[in-house]
Amino acid sequence: MDIKPTYEELKQRVRDLEDELLEFNHSLEEFHLSQEYLEKLISYTNTPIIVWDPTTRITLFNPAFEHLTDYTAKEILGKKLKMLFPESSRDELLIKIENALSGEYWKSVEIPVFHKNGNVLTILWNSSNIYAKDGMTVLFTMAQGYDITKRKQAEEALKESEEKYRSMMEAMDDAIFICSSDFHIEYMNPAMIKRTGYDATGEACHKVMNGLEEKCPWCVHEKVMKGESIIYEIVSPKDNRNYHISNSPIVHTDESISKLTIFRDITEFKKMGLQIQRTQRIESLGTLAGGIAHDFNNILFPIMGHTEMLLEDVPEDNPFRDSLNEIYTSALRARSLVKQILTFSNQDTVELKLMKIQPVVKEALKLIRSTIPTTVDIKQDINADCGLIKADPAQIYQIIMCLSTNAYHAMEDTGGELKVSLKEIELGKLDLINPDMKPGTHACLTIADKGVGMNKDILEKIFDPYFSTKKQNKSTGMGLSFVHNIVKNMKGGIQVFSKPGKGTRFHVYLPAVKRSSEQQVIQTEEPIQGGTEQILLVDDEKAIITMEKKILERLGYQVASYTSSLEALDAFRVNPDKFDLIITDMSMPDMPGNKLSAELIKIRPDIPILLCTGFSEIISEKKAASLGIKGFLMKPFNIKDLAQKIREVLGKN
Repeated sequence: MDIKPTYEELKQRVRDLEDELLEFNHSLEEFHLSQEYLEKLISYTNTPIIVWDPTTRITLFNPAFEHLTDYTAKEILGKKLKMLFPESSRDELLIKIENALSGEYWKSVEIPVFHKNGNVLTILWNSSNIYAKDGMTVLFTMAQGYDITKRKQAEEALKESEEKYRSMMEAMDDAIFICSSDFHIEYMNPAMIKRTGYDATGEACHKVMNGLEEKCPWCVHEKVMKGESIIYEIVSPKDNRNYHISNSPIVHTDESISKLTIFRDITEFKKMGLQIQRTQRIESLGTLAGGIAHDFNNILFPIMGHTEMLLEDVPEDNPFRDSLNEIYTSALRARSLVKQILTFSNQDTVELKLMKIQPVVKEALKLIRSTIPTTVDIKQDINADCGLIKADPAQIYQIIMCLSTNAYHAMEDTGGELKVSLKEIELGKLDLINPDMKPGTHACLTIADKGVGMNKDILEKIFDPYFSTKKQNKSTGMGLSFVHNIVKNMKGGIQVFSKPGKGTRFHVYLPAVKRSSEQQVIQTEEPIQGGTEQILLVDDEKAIITMEKKILERLGYQVASYTSSLEALDAFRVNPDKFDLIITDMSMPDMPGNKLSAELIKIRPDIPILLCTGFSEIISEKKAASLGIKGFLMKPFNIKDLAQKIREVLGKN
């Protein structure tokens, strides 16, 4: 049964509704007043602020936020909050929003925000809720943002820089450590850890580096703390190696200072410097040798020439003939020695020719026998049937002298046997030592000793330039390197066998020339050919020009001789067609031979010129030919060489 409300009850309900409506209107008025107050309040602050309701719709943001993101009110008011945040951080954002609604405020929460242009800004957020009068219902959430984008970028750049330089230091071969102002190690790179044997970070530097309880007496720490950079070199007692040490200050952001120390091993660099100095000394000796060779050739040349003429004049049964032969033989040996000096100092052109190696071996062993003590017994086994090779005699001489001298040094203290053998050997493809060699017949020169021998490590280095196990005053470290290059250039090879205490054996393989070539070389002695032509002879050495004139006149030539190149030029200028040939020395005062030749060719382009020299860094046979000079002859030469060269030059015309 329905009970209808009485009039009084209805009236009371109306009054209640009126009261509620009045209260709602009052609350609404208060809300609008508070929102207006809030809007005014946040609009005056420079901190970016944004407000959203529990549905995450944006209800308010201030000009500072608008300036931060470049969005306008029309673009974001009423939109969902997620539009401002990158998708990668939205899940985290939803969790943070739920936490904020439950009263868990954001405190320095880092969440990125989109700028209108698409860039991502790194923002540090703090939030608070706006509640209804009941103190429970969340009406809005307000968040303040602080732009830390530049700071984060700087931090990332600093981190990247630190990682970059750390990786650089860890990759360096130089040993590095960083030390604090109170002498404690802050960092060690792997090279320094390897040097010390362990990671000593946190320990006192003086104890780790030098085993001292107090700071090192030579310590530069205090100077570095004042901003100085200190560089010096030491020889470490730990490993007896040379180190270049640099000490530099590192100033931190808090203005504290650390010391960066770098150990650079310069042992090999120092050795290289010594090697360069040694090379320069060798070059100086080479230059000196060249000058000596020139003067010596000028002395030797007249001895050879006059001896040859005497041998032609003296009858076979003359008692002086044997002495003259000895003088001439010794002069030829001296000439060969000068050539070797020039070859050693790289001031002589290498001329490969077909030759028998046996005479060179025997000649070298004679010299060696006279220079080493009798405690070393020299045995030789030279096969006379060993065929021809194509080589430069001076270089073969150099190979024998170098290997034999090394063998003697290996037995210097104990004495022993030096054995030199020469034989012909066939090498197949599997026997070849290096790629330049070809299968076939080779002359095998073996030089063996019973000296101290060498271990495997030394054997691997013996052909390296400047490597030597001898005392400094006994070796330049270049001998075996020269030998190796000579043999390699001749398409040959070297084998070495050695054991400590058992001696050493070198096998030098040089390609032999076929027998048909050997037959072509063996020719009957041809008579010396002369002539009747007019020759202009120029040389500033009176002894030489006197001897040369006599030789030329013996050969039938008519000779006008001058010791001055300027006088010779004047004589030629007066009557250039008078002369059939010019023979001139290279090294002369006033005007050297190449300049004289150029002036003569200007006057008469077809004039044949034979240029002679004992030594010159300026001229070579190839360069002489480029100047129009028809012939080139190295002094001292014998009568036959001169006669053949004259006919050759005149024949070219």
